[in-house]
Amino acid sequence: MKIAILSRGPQLYSTQSLVRAGMKRGHTMHIVDHTRCTLVVGRGRPKIYYNDFQLERFDAIIPRIGASVTSQGASVISQFETMQCLTVARSEALLQSRDKLRCLQKLARCGIEVPRSAFVAVGQDLMPLLREVGGLPIVIKMLESTHGNGVILAETYRTAESVIEAFQRLGERFIIQEFIREAKGADIRALVVAGEVVATMKRQARSGEFRSNLHRGASAEVAALTEEEEEIVRKSVKMLGLDVAGVDFLRSSRGPLVMEVNASPGLEGIEGITGVDVAGKIIEFIEKRWSELRNYQANNR
Repeated sequence: MKIAILSRGPQLYSTQSLVRAGMKRGHTMHIVDHTRCTLVVGRGRPKIYYNDFQLERFDAIIPRIGASVTSQGASVISQFETMQCLTVARSEALLQSRDKLRCLQKLARCGIEVPRSAFVAVGQDLMPLLREVGGLPIVIKMLESTHGNGVILAETYRTAESVIEAFQRLGERFIIQEFIREAKGADIRALVVAGEVVATMKRQARSGEFRSNLHRGASAEVAALTEEEEEIVRKSVKMLGLDVAGVDFLRSSRGPLVMEVNASPGLEGIEGITGVDVAGKIIEFIEKRWSELRNYQANNR
C-alpha cells in the first residue's frame, strides 16, 4: 500500500514510529506536511498540489494534525476523503474532538460522565458558575490547548476572575471545570485502535503540579482498566466517530470522568511505558480496512 502520514514534524517520534511500522510490513510510506498542500476544488477530479507538484493517489492517510492548524488540517483530510482515500481520522471527527467544549457536549449527550464544566460568556457573574462546577479551586482551560498549555488551576476567586478576564480580552475561547481533588494529580490515558483498547497507562503529575503531561515531568506506569472504564473508553471513541484515538480520564469518587478524546495521540510515552507497538496496530487496522473496501468494491461492480 501507498500510505501518507500528514505531519509537520518528520523527525517526531510518533511520525517515525508509524513510518517504521509501515515499512516493516512492506508499505511505501510518505510524510506530507499538510500546511504546504494546495487544494483544487471544482468540476472534475479534485487535486492536491504539494511543493509545486501534484500528489498521486494514496491508498490511505494517517493524520497527525497539530492543534494550531486544526482547521487547515481538516480541510486537507476532507480533500483526501473526496479523492476516495482511506483515513484513520475523518475531517469532521477531528474537528469535533479537537474542540474541547464540543467534545464534552457530545460525550455528555451520549451519557458519558465528564467533569462539570461551564463556558463563560462575557459579563457573566462568576459566583453562580463556581457553584455549578463545585466551587474553588477550578481549572480554567483554553478550548484548543494541548500538552497542558493554557490550562490553569485557580485556587482563589480573585485569581479565577483575573485569568478569565485576561482570556476574554485576548479573545480566547475557554471553559472552567471542576477540580477533581481525589484524582491527586493522576489521570489515565488509553489508546484505542479500531474499537479495541490496545494500551493504557497512568500518568502522575510531579510534586507541586496538577497537570499530568509527561513532558512536564510527570511519571507514568502501565495501568489496568476495569470493565466499566474500558466500556466508557470504547464508547467515547465510537461516539466521536474515530478509528484511532487517545482517551484521557480521571478516576473520581463518582466514577471515571472523561476529560478529552485526542484524534492524534502521541505514541512515544505510551509505547515506551507499555511496550505495545501501537503504530504497528494502526498499520494493521489500515490493512484490514483497505482489504474490506477492496472486497466490497469487487462484489458491487
